[in-house]
Order: sequence, then C-alpha cells, then structure tokens
Amino acid sequence: MNSFHRMLWVATFLMLSGVASADSFVFKDMQGQQQRLQDYRGKWVLVNFWATWCPPCLEEIPDLIALYDAHRNKDLVVIGVALDSTKDSVVEFVAKKKISYPVVFGDYDLASQVGDVEALPTTYLYDPTGKLVSYQQGMVTRTSVESYIKNKTLRK
Repeated sequence: MNSFHRMLWVATFLMLSGVASADSFVFKDMQGQQQRLQDYRGKWVLVNFWATWCPPCLEEIPDLIALYDAHRNKDLVVIGVALDSTKDSVVEFVAKKKISYPVVFGDYDLASQVGDVEALPTTYLYDPTGKLVSYQQGMVTRTSVESYIKNKTLRK
C-alpha cells in the first residue's frame, strides 16, 4: 500500500470511527497522575505508543524528549504509552534514558481509547481543540512534528 492510499485509508477510518472527541482517552501515568486529553485543551497532544525492545521506538525517544522539553510549558505535550514490555523494563528504561514526558504502562485495550496500534512505534497527534489530526505508524522526529504543527497553524 503506497503512502497516498495509506493516508486515504487512515482519513476514512478516522471519519468512520468517530475517534477524536475531546475526552477520547484517560490514562494513568507511572507517577499515578491521570493523563486526559481534555486536560490539555489549548495544547497539541502527541501520544506515542512504543516498546523497550523496539529499535525504531528507541531511536525516536531522544527526539520526543527534546520536543517535549522545548514545548511543554508553551504549546505541546508528549505522552508515551509503553506496550509489549514488562513494567520493570519500562521503569528501568525511563530512568536510564531520563524520559521527561509522562509515560504510561499500557496494553492494547488501553491503546484502543486512542485508536488502532498495529505496529510500533505508532503516534497520534491531537490539535489544541482536542481533534485528532494526524496518525503515523513508524518513527516521528522532532523536526517532522514541529513542521507539521507549523504548517497546520499557518493554514488557519
């Protein structure tokens, strides 16, 4: 499936699924804090599904940390959801890599609050109104996310 067909399929899926309501997920992070989409109104929200054993996931995490650190007090939050990993491996990894954004120890039932996760990493991006505006299987970078947000903001 080429990228155009994949994007068309994803757009159709999102329209039909009704995903993207302002209260579409509630997670509890590893510090016991609730992470709810509705609490981040006015900010972009990036939800990244990953695993400790996944090489592309591990490669994108430094960019996600940099993205979060650069924007967290202004206009964007990153929430990482660890899937298919043990809780101990996630706790150890988060400490070792000094992940600054909220991390949730999750499963596929929890992930279904956001959408399908058929591959890791998978990232969903919500705009400041809480509307789901982007979905990507595979790695994202700080640059690609910032460019996407800038282009969306300029089009308004």
